[in-house]
Amino acid sequence: MQEVYRITRRVAASNASVLILGETGVGKELIAGAVHQLSHRRSGPFVKVNCGALSESLLESELFGHVRGAYTGAVANREGRFEAADRGTIFLDEINSTSLTLQVKLLRVLQEGEFQRVGDTTTIQSDSRVIAASNRDLMDEVHRERFREDLYWRLNVVPIEIPPLRRRREDIPALVTFFLEYYSELNDRYVVHIEPAALEAMTDYHWPGNVRELQNYIERAVVMAEGDELAESLLPEVVTGSSARPPEGILTNDVESLTTAMVRQGLSSVAEDAGDVHSQIVDRIEREVILQVLQECEGVQTRAAARLGINRNTLHKKIKDYGLDQPEDQA
Repeated sequence: MQEVYRITRRVAASNASVLILGETGVGKELIAGAVHQLSHRRSGPFVKVNCGALSESLLESELFGHVRGAYTGAVANREGRFEAADRGTIFLDEINSTSLTLQVKLLRVLQEGEFQRVGDTTTIQSDSRVIAASNRDLMDEVHRERFREDLYWRLNVVPIEIPPLRRRREDIPALVTFFLEYYSELNDRYVVHIEPAALEAMTDYHWPGNVRELQNYIERAVVMAEGDELAESLLPEVVTGSSARPPEGILTNDVESLTTAMVRQGLSSVAEDAGDVHSQIVDRIEREVILQVLQECEGVQTRAAARLGINRNTLHKKIKDYGLDQPEDQA
């Protein structure tokens, strides 16, 4: 996190685009706000847009605005978020959710500093700094042809990667103390002490929801506390270990941790003297991947092969080997 803070302070003094990467709940919006507050644009607006919360048509109108009559329901001209962020900063959260068509228009804003409202031909200039965030690997999205490579390089001038909470457990005591003070004051309570067993349980927990999950549990504990101590009994069972909990990283967006957990679980269920570990674990996982991709592609093997990154004939053979016979591709 010290490296995150160092890069944040360094990049804030510039006008460069920033790409913030990290799992859901790690605090990407807070880092974006810090970049804005430390920049010379701090007196300007800080406009936040969740790109994953709107459909393509609504998001385009939200970003660029529209003119009266541009579409059904557009009864008046409307200013977009890029106009509202003029001389300030615009934060595009979940940038990976945007369509390829909209990405072309975003690229124009980044390169030329101009755009047009939906349904208009007048070009509008925008002097706004763009900070984008994603909880997915955007280069992987580029390889899957779901994100434009030119936009990726334009956004990724200065990347800031925020590590998940399970990789910085030493931060947990300070975060717990901060949230205790904040929610005690907010709810007019006085919970200032932490039971050692409670802190130990929180330090050992894998935090799939990261800092946001920790914040939620601390707020709940403050509200439910009868005294001035955060006791272990105030924490949910999944944290204290009194109920079955998933393996490390199993509920995260961390593919490496997810794979490790799946293989570990698979090995534990296979006899030690078994000589077909590969077929019992790897082949089963591959079968499931192919099955889900086929379902995603509605059984069209050409699309599925492209999605999997393999030859169509190879996919066809695997489908037969795994007993996943699908209808032939439509013309």
